[in-house]
Amino acid sequence: MTGRGPVASMGRGASLSVVAIAYVTACAVAWSIAEAVGPDRPVWALAGGYVASALVIYAWSMGVDNGSMFDAWWSVLPPLAAVWMAVTATADVPDLRVALVMVVVWAWAVRLTLNWARGWVGLSHEDWRYLDLYTKGPKPLMSLLAVHLGPCLIVLLASLSLVPALHEGTGAVGVLDWLALAVGAVAVLLELVADEQMRAFARTRQPGQIMDRGLWRWSRHPNYFGEVLFWWSLWLFGLSADPGWWWTVVGPVAVLVMFLTASIPLLDDRSRERRPGFSEYAARTSALVPLPPRKG
Repeated sequence: MTGRGPVASMGRGASLSVVAIAYVTACAVAWSIAEAVGPDRPVWALAGGYVASALVIYAWSMGVDNGSMFDAWWSVLPPLAAVWMAVTATADVPDLRVALVMVVVWAWAVRLTLNWARGWVGLSHEDWRYLDLYTKGPKPLMSLLAVHLGPCLIVLLASLSLVPALHEGTGAVGVLDWLALAVGAVAVLLELVADEQMRAFARTRQPGQIMDRGLWRWSRHPNYFGEVLFWWSLWLFGLSADPGWWWTVVGPVAVLVMFLTASIPLLDDRSRERRPGFSEYAARTSALVPLPPRKG
């Protein structure tokens, strides 16, 4: 899918430079807004920073005529939010918990961002899902609501667990924290293996061929399962820090619902159209949770 703006002819290196400048700007704005709201209102500081940064990237994406500018936002803002929560903490949060959360968040963020960077063609390319959305209404509005603010809301809800885990929770480090660390480590490993398996397959696949090897034999979207697990790990950290924040479960639930009702059906429908054997593959393979293939 080719961009239509004046930057569409930019090479990959120049495109990455534009994206880097955009995200430095967005992160600076997010931090400034969070500081202005103040550490005594961490939820509003988080919300303000997330929305402001999403709007900054939206402005950049309109300027370069490419909504895929937003793709890296998903993995860039949460680690920044985690750092802000930790350095502005208003309670005596256990140092060990802070370290454990940071290990999970930054391992996830660095891996996911690098995976995006490795696979990104440049500003000459825009995600086909965004192009499809633009046919359903005015492009500026669809881009704002569906491409930028919609995902921003999901990540905001999922990031709420950072407040008790890093900013306000004083509960002693216990079994739930170590369970959260284990779940987070499995999440990152699953995503890493799934993406590398898909990347190796893509180098040799034939037109219409289906990826049904490795983790993809057990799940049609093992990378998404890893993503879901990551956000549940953050919730477990928050729950251990302060059980009163149990309601932040709305975050990982929102991520799960997004994948089950939007992301997975959309990708599966496209695969059915482009790959003749996909329906048979889908009939025997779990959509999300890795499970032994069903027998015909």
